[in-house]
Amino acid sequence: MNKLVVIKSNRKSISLSINDNLDAVIRAPYAVDEGEIKNFVQTNKGWIEQATVRKQKQLDRLNVTDEEIERLKSLAKEIIPERVEYFSTIMGLTPTGIKITSSKKRFGSCNSKNSLCFSYYLVAYPPEAIDYVVVHELAHIRHHNHSREFYSLIEQYLPDYKSREKLLR
Repeated sequence: MNKLVVIKSNRKSISLSINDNLDAVIRAPYAVDEGEIKNFVQTNKGWIEQATVRKQKQLDRLNVTDEEIERLKSLAKEIIPERVEYFSTIMGLTPTGIKITSSKKRFGSCNSKNSLCFSYYLVAYPPEAIDYVVVHELAHIRHHNHSREFYSLIEQYLPDYKSREKLLR
């Protein structure tokens, strides 16, 4: 952890995250005092250390040269549409379009018109992770939320989706 950043706002609970600068970010209600925040940080010290290591690995994976970016883009344009077509056929869900983006914050998205976007950074991950993101986004064509039904649909096609999801962290 580089430093501790405390953000107070009109919220009900305390949350903890690691930002791209590897700072621990505490979001807390205005009423929470400094002692409670220190106690919260101490209680979650192990999580902070693990999350910082995960975030560093993620940032390292996303820190690539221009040549590597071109290679990832090319690979993504080849692999992702092929995987979308494969799972689209077996799931019976067809997107209205597929777009490859440079997003570093999200690997995939599905808009209200059922068009899918995928980050070219996704192809830096194992094939099992790529397939998970593809199935996840296709499932949004039927369920535009993260409900129990949404995850049940994913599980029909990827019974091990939870372990695949962990590959992205």
